[in-house]
Amino acid sequence: MTLKSQLTRRLEYVDATRQERLAMADEILRQPEWFGPLLEIGLERQDYIGNRACWVVEFVCKRKPERLHPFLEVFTGGLHALSSESSIRPMAKICELLTEAYYNKDRSAPPLSLLQKERIVSVCFDWLIGPYKVAPKAYCMRSLYLLSADFPWVRDALREELQLRYTSGSAGYQARARYLLKLLDKAR
Repeated sequence: MTLKSQLTRRLEYVDATRQERLAMADEILRQPEWFGPLLEIGLERQDYIGNRACWVVEFVCKRKPERLHPFLEVFTGGLHALSSESSIRPMAKICELLTEAYYNKDRSAPPLSLLQKERIVSVCFDWLIGPYKVAPKAYCMRSLYLLSADFPWVRDALREELQLRYTSGSAGYQARARYLLKLLDKAR
């Protein structure tokens, strides 16, 4: 049985509870060689197993973000294939974590290439504009704002998108948009 098959079977028993996701993330942290196949499952499968894999990948990245670094090409290259909001939300959160670490130059700063940053910009705009809930949109707003340091055109496009959808957005969307619009105005 392949490692991916074993992980797929293990993911059958992971539910949405924080406890289950943390338990699986702990397993992955103890077995670093499992991370790559888990990420592939999350990016390749458009079903509940793929969703669960994405949930666990998020928990691993929150605890040990450097685990993702060797897989940045796979990660950024596979984001556009995601269609389920249950997969998009954790992956949008990971994009936010990556960009925050990169632009804050902290210890766990990922070695993002120009192409990888371009892919994140592209998918974040797709998710910001798409029919998703506020959480992935909020993560994407923050990522895009940070990425605008390398892509100045993103500032105007982000400002325009936030202003366009502000009145129809939820209270959470409006709060995040208002905060980022202030930051964008200061950056002028």
